[in-house]
Amino acid sequence: MTLEEKKLPLGFTIDSVIVNAIQSQTKEEKLPCARAFAIANEMNVAPSLVGQTADALAIHLSRCQLGLFGYPGKKGWAENVLADVPEPVALESAIRKVAADTGQLTCRQAWDIAAQLNISKMQVGYAADQMEVRIVACQLGAF
Repeated sequence: MTLEEKKLPLGFTIDSVIVNAIQSQTKEEKLPCARAFAIANEMNVAPSLVGQTADALAIHLSRCQLGLFGYPGKKGWAENVLADVPEPVALESAIRKVAADTGQLTCRQAWDIAAQLNISKMQVGYAADQMEVRIVACQLGAF
């Protein structure tokens, strides 16, 4: 697949420093979401640039921090994810408030809710899924 087929931005160029960082964190052609964000943070670049570079290298993102993709045998994996949420009503309320008009929650908004409630991103992702709220606009560009 060519860069054009991958829908990368016009004029996209591959930065060899980012390539090296990605390759050092990749196993079996997969780059975990948390590692992609760590690279972006360490290099002071937008997470989307790391995601685009991984895409250009045909390296798949895995282990989404919201639990949306990249977990083998995902079906049934998260039965107890919400068990440790101290205030489930506050979580549901926060999600509904943000998703009220569209039924959607951006990845960034989900991360913000997790930070505000001091819970894991995975718990927000799972709760949104249970509420049939669609998470959109991955910060790495995966969806």
